Amino acid sequence: MMLIFRKICLAFAALGTALLVFAWLTQADGLFNAAALGAAVAWAVGIGAIPFLKGYQYTAWIAAAVVAGMTYPQSFLHIGDFDLRNKWLILIVVQFVMFGMGIQMSLRDFSELATSGKGVLVGLCSHFTIMPLTGFALTKIFHFDPEIAAGIILLGSCSSGLASNVMVYIARANLILSVAVTAMTTLAAPFLTPFLMKILAGTLIQIRFLDMMMEIIKIVIVPIGAALIHDFLKTASPRGRRNVYGIASVSLAWLGALVLGLWSLLAGAVSETALQSLEVLSFFAGALLVGLAYHLVTLSFKNLDRYMPYVSMFGIIYFTTVTTAAGRDNLLQVGFLLFFVSVVHNSAGYFFGYWLSRLLGLDKASARTMAFEVGLQNGGMASGLAGTMGKLGTVGLAAAVFSPWMNISGSILANYWRRRSLENGDHAVKEVITEQTP
Repeated sequence: MMLIFRKICLAFAALGTALLVFAWLTQADGLFNAAALGAAVAWAVGIGAIPFLKGYQYTAWIAAAVVAGMTYPQSFLHIGDFDLRNKWLILIVVQFVMFGMGIQMSLRDFSELATSGKGVLVGLCSHFTIMPLTGFALTKIFHFDPEIAAGIILLGSCSSGLASNVMVYIARANLILSVAVTAMTTLAAPFLTPFLMKILAGTLIQIRFLDMMMEIIKIVIVPIGAALIHDFLKTASPRGRRNVYGIASVSLAWLGALVLGLWSLLAGAVSETALQSLEVLSFFAGALLVGLAYHLVTLSFKNLDRYMPYVSMFGIIYFTTVTTAAGRDNLLQVGFLLFFVSVVHNSAGYFFGYWLSRLLGLDKASARTMAFEVGLQNGGMASGLAGTMGKLGTVGLAAAVFSPWMNISGSILANYWRRRSLENGDHAVKEVITEQTP
């Protein structure tokens, strides 16, 4: 039934494309916008009916989100009087995105840090040097507005995302190393991302190191921590469970006290830095409760973990739509150039990530892993930080443009290397992930 529906959507997509061409020739703007959005959505659904394009369905939805933001910007900026760029809404959505990604991680991933040794060190150093410096160089070559340029540097300074693990899995590269590097760059991001932004983009926009560090902890470390609580409880001993329940009780009491007025008392009694620390502590208390609550829900709904990546997908599509709508005027001016820069930036990550690893003595499978770990950035993190700055339509533009291309290029390169591995009979890589994630 679903296959038939997808094929019907393909027919509508073809019709929409024809109407799009007609509207362009006749300069019928209203019809052009409607046909563009209809065709984009129909293609995103229908592409699943084409076997060799099925792996690009998520990317097609990202493209549809861009079209929606470009054609009907006002519809995706406000619902009534509510601003869809609201800082708290952005924070909640990005936390859901990171939680959905974190569900695909486990505490075992972090145990690989000690055993992966040299590869993890190479990956960490490469990731936080090649991409931010390449982004910085590109902003000097192509003279973007300061906030758009800062967004390019921000994307290059973010950690790698779980998309890199998926591409490494498809490519039959060193998956254990990939997971370890992703974990390490995620842990390092609260310190290295603000540091790099301060050094490379401090003259473009105002960067408050401590504020950005706290925001990264809230939008990346806290939700992933909540997901890891769920992972811990899967195999926890009775004593471990009791400890979690005990800490959860204290956390609930703490958050309840804040709601009942403790926060107001603290705001007038402690310094701003201490207040920020207490705010992050409160987020971690909430993360513990969320992780515990989610785990209890999964006891009744066994397959819930399988659907969480779709939450991440939806969140990223939301960011892409709102960012595109907010930055539509900027995109009309620099969109093509920004896309070109995304191709150069991404390609540089693959190239230097691979060859630097080979020069440093890593084997071919590990070097391929490094190519993905360096070349693929966490676009959700970049969008979330741009949103919390209140600059989604400028600083967030790079993430909106770069993310679709990273998915496309990563899939192409991963499938190419997979074919090469199969042709060479290379099956030595241990596969520890059995399902693909976004």
